[in-house]
Amino acid sequence: GEDSRSFHVSIQGTPRSTASAGEIPIITAVPGGQILLECPEGAEPQPSVEWHREGSLLQEDARRQVLAQGRFLQLLAVAAADGGEYSCRATSAPGDSGPRVRVQVHG
Repeated sequence: GEDSRSFHVSIQGTPRSTASAGEIPIITAVPGGQILLECPEGAEPQPSVEWHREGSLLQEDARRQVLAQGRFLQLLAVAAADGGEYSCRATSAPGDSGPRVRVQVHG
């Protein structure tokens, strides 16, 4: 048999002045499952969006795919190595990364 689970996560923006490490959403995944992370819409027209994991630019591969001009990040066949803090940032926006989410893999 095959077991697949899909998680839809919408990351809501939080004003930087009130954001703290304790407020980062945590998503729990199971090995072999998949996760879909959503970057909130910014100003129109939609700028190009980059995804980062643990502060480094995320490179797409067979398991990590950026969809809809960066609006979504899909992780397939999740493994323990995929755990960590993810963030999205509009490439036209200077400064720090945008909304963040922490992914934990248990199983």
